[in-house]
Amino acid sequence: MELNRVVPTVHLQVRYATSNNFMKKVLYPQARIFCRREVAESLKRVQARLAEHDLSLLVFDGYRPWRITKKMWDDTPPENHKFVADPAKGSKHNRGGAVDLTLMSLKTGRPLEMTSAYDEFSPRAAFNYAGGTAQSHKNRDFLRRVMESEGFQVLPHEWWHFDYKGWKNFPLLDYSFDELDALQK
Repeated sequence: MELNRVVPTVHLQVRYATSNNFMKKVLYPQARIFCRREVAESLKRVQARLAEHDLSLLVFDGYRPWRITKKMWDDTPPENHKFVADPAKGSKHNRGGAVDLTLMSLKTGRPLEMTSAYDEFSPRAAFNYAGGTAQSHKNRDFLRRVMESEGFQVLPHEWWHFDYKGWKNFPLLDYSFDELDALQK
């Protein structure tokens, strides 16, 4: 499913459709987010809870075609491979069972402060990083709690990456966004 069809109020910042990402190149032909229907429905409930706090999800990534995961792996230095999925196993993103996101203030339209930038390959990206400000910890921990309440689990070395329960049951996919459009009709 395309996420904004299920959660029309969600905000997107699809970094892989731009060169503003760790690869420094455009990887997606369109700035769109796809995920499994059950993932989208859970995100809809998260979005409703956040609205009560004048917050929104700001989603960076969801479903990722396997060929993009392979390109990321091939172009990433081995010392940073823990930050990218091994294409031999496939990614949770390749299954439509993972999302990368943060919190955004509806009052300012800006992302909330976190302990690191999105897709930052450093210890600051860990969900339990002890450094940073008290506010960045509060924001990061609130994001984790609200996501966990709807069946997601944070990836230990990426505070922004959340895997949906049952992702292991989802098949590995390599559909383009255009192919996904055709499947939704």
